[in-house]
Amino acid sequence: MMELIKAAFLGIVEGITEWLPISSTGHMILVNEFVKLQVSEDFWNMFLVVIQLGAILAVVVIYWNKIFPFSLRKGEPFIKKDIFQMWFKIIVGVLPAAIVGIPLDDFMEEHLTKYQVVAIALIVYGIVFIVMENRNKGKRFRITDMSQMTYGTALKIGCFQVLSLIPGTSRSGSTIIGGMLAGTSRTVAAEFTFYLAIPVMFGASLLKLLKFGFAFSTMELKILAVGMIVAFVVSIFAIRFLMSYIKKYDFKAFGYYRIALGLLVLAYFLIVG
Repeated sequence: MMELIKAAFLGIVEGITEWLPISSTGHMILVNEFVKLQVSEDFWNMFLVVIQLGAILAVVVIYWNKIFPFSLRKGEPFIKKDIFQMWFKIIVGVLPAAIVGIPLDDFMEEHLTKYQVVAIALIVYGIVFIVMENRNKGKRFRITDMSQMTYGTALKIGCFQVLSLIPGTSRSGSTIIGGMLAGTSRTVAAEFTFYLAIPVMFGASLLKLLKFGFAFSTMELKILAVGMIVAFVVSIFAIRFLMSYIKKYDFKAFGYYRIALGLLVLAYFLIVG
């Protein structure tokens, strides 16, 4: 029962931090110091990735009408061309991370999953958010609706997503920064980030599952299921909160939070040795 409670708590952390640009990895590393699952290291590394499937299902549920390319209603074309075009743009945006991330997955996990890397990435991206928002104050963005997204812009955002392979940068943080630098509004950058996450997270989870294998114990299955279900429920609230928040405010608050968390991670691990 205690392991399932821990899994639920980790699901809450994942559901909140996956979508807010504050790095789910940074939070998971810190939380793992206090809430350790009694599982093997291989299972833990797989759990950190596959729990994201719960989070991504929240995107599918919330944005179903915007991402499902077929219409089942009478009197409407069966194929929604605009949604198909958007999916082609999503594929373009995913390609850079797939090309770079798949061959470097093991290297990244072995050499970069360290608290120093995470802390520095948290701080650096926090500073970038603050500087970028100060620069964008009063600026009118070129792309204010998803229909205005071009293949070139999608590719630029996809290139920034490659940076999220570095633990602590935050996948959503990287793509949101890339989107805003490419001329998209905050809401369009965030929404496109959610869409990009669908193939990226499904692909990453599949790779981790294949690497770990499917020989789960009963307890491991329960832990994974609880983590994913809780992450799904919490993600629905986190996504809706973020989209509501950025219609009124900028990302500077997240920047300050990232800097504070990065300093906390550094201080904690330096103190405990």
